[in-house]
Amino acid sequence: MDLVSPQNNPNDYPSRIVSSSTIAAMATNNNSIISSSSNSSATATPNSSGTTMTPPPSTTPSRYENQKRRDWNTFCQYLRNHRPPLSLSMCSGVHVLEFLRYLDQFGKTKVHNQTCPFYGLPNPPAPCPCPLRQAWGSLDALIGRLRAAYEEHGGRPEGNPFGARAVRIYLREVRDFQAKARGVSYEKKRKRPKLKVPVPSSPQQQSSAPTAPTLADATAASEFSLF
Repeated sequence: MDLVSPQNNPNDYPSRIVSSSTIAAMATNNNSIISSSSNSSATATPNSSGTTMTPPPSTTPSRYENQKRRDWNTFCQYLRNHRPPLSLSMCSGVHVLEFLRYLDQFGKTKVHNQTCPFYGLPNPPAPCPCPLRQAWGSLDALIGRLRAAYEEHGGRPEGNPFGARAVRIYLREVRDFQAKARGVSYEKKRKRPKLKVPVPSSPQQQSSAPTAPTLADATAASEFSLF
């Protein structure tokens, strides 16, 4: 068997002589590298025990805002379906009145005619052929929401068609007519001031309270002053 000499063996590399000082320096460098890597990992890793930042909760629109948005979309759809189609800048109080009369076909409030035998009765005992209309309270609240939505969409307050004088007069006439036809009063009742009930005093307070001078004491005092 042929032996492989150290010069010809590819796995036999010459060993390097390392001094003690070199070994100490290498250990110091290794410790510094390990400490720096641990610090970097600690910085990169979030602290599990600390408090985490939570995003602010999303605010959901209120019922009023949702209803106002639906009313505004309905009015804009009415303008698009108008013949001829109308833009928002061309809208006036006359078109608002047309929109309110258009909504009467979807009303659920029975409004009796003057020729109806149930005219003025709040609770009619039998059905009648009188038409259904939008209640005055619903129309008044609708105009308030549309008036606010118009200004939120860039409309000028002085040119707001929902605040026109003709619209206010129409709502007042609807209120008065429905009040007579249905026998319902929309007048606000004045609240009477509550009477203050006197609080009875305790027996100790009554005994400690000074008593009013009697007639005999007043007579004796006047006689004493004469002398």
